[in-house]
Order: sequence, then C-alpha cells, then structure tokens
Amino acid sequence: MKKGKEYRTMEIRAMLLEASEETQTRMIEGYAAVFEEETIMYVSDYSGYTYKEVIARGAFDNTDFTHCVLNYNHGGMMMARTQSGTLRLATDSRGLKVEADMANTSNGNDVYELIKRGDLSKMSFAFTVAKESETVDRENKIYTRYIEQVDRVYDVSIVDNPAYEGTTVASRDRGARDWAHEKEQRKRLLLKLRTM
Repeated sequence: MKKGKEYRTMEIRAMLLEASEETQTRMIEGYAAVFEEETIMYVSDYSGYTYKEVIARGAFDNTDFTHCVLNYNHGGMMMARTQSGTLRLATDSRGLKVEADMANTSNGNDVYELIKRGDLSKMSFAFTVAKESETVDRENKIYTRYIEQVDRVYDVSIVDNPAYEGTTVASRDRGARDWAHEKEQRKRLLLKLRTM
C-alpha cells in the first residue's frame, strides 16, 4: 500500500572544483539517508509514546530516482537534477550518497557558500514507501517504524533542521579536475539510474 510523500533529513558537504574560471564547478556531496540509524520522529503528549523510525539496509535497492531534484528545504530552489546528470545518487554501506554540481544561479551559489561556511551541513529527502514494518514496545511506550523499501525519491534537499542527525553535506576543493574520467563515471551512473 503506497502512502503519501514523506520527508527526512541528513548531512552534506560542498567542494569547489576548478579547471578554469569558465568551467568552474561547485560540487557538494553527502548522505541524504543513513541506514540502520534509529531516530526519534516525535513524542506524543497524548499517548506518551515515542515514535521512532529506521531506514533498513537495502531500502533503496529498487527505488526510482529518475526525476529526482536537489532543493533547499524541499522548496522551489532546484539546483541539480538526475535527468541532466548534475545530481548523482548511489547507495553504499552507509546509506544514500549524494553528489551534485550546483547550478550557477543566485540560489545555487548562495546555498553552496552556506555549505562551504558550515552554516548548512544536513540533508533530507522526500519519498514514498513501498514496504514497511513496525514494532511496538508497550512497556516502554516506543513505536518503531522500519522503512524496508522506498518506492520513489522525489527530492534530496539541503536543510536547516534534519530529521536524521547522521546526514551530512559539505563542499570540497579538489583543484584541477579530470574531466574525461568524471564524464565517463557520470555516463555509467546515468545508465544505471535509467535502468532502475
């Protein structure tokens, strides 16, 4: 049973990749989701229950990322997109890894600078759930929801306040860039995303 779109938060970094002034790329990287991290979503004043959530390892194995965008606070500031190859998503042993070439727009540049300064360091993601389970510990009043399969990720966002503290975002300054190697890596990732 599919439910409505949901949002969660993680950490990210920004990096400045310089080949020349004309081809300067502002890149960010981080994690929009972290596997097996238990987070408190809220505590109910009415029932006294603590509601927790955990994203299971493998939750993104069959996820649709084809129309995913990078936003700020899930808003209208799109700064990268999977379809264009400026947003790259992959899973590893930690979680859902994000790499993006920030748009050279006032919004993209502003958000990049805030990441670089450390003012913004967390991420979130908007998604729908394909499969979930739950446990209830009545004695300790703890309800835990396990996200076992994510159906689709609509956006990954750089956010002010994350739901998951384990998320990250940061900038990197790597100096000269190996454009041919990175172009080939992007092609492979795009092919992988399109076949998902």
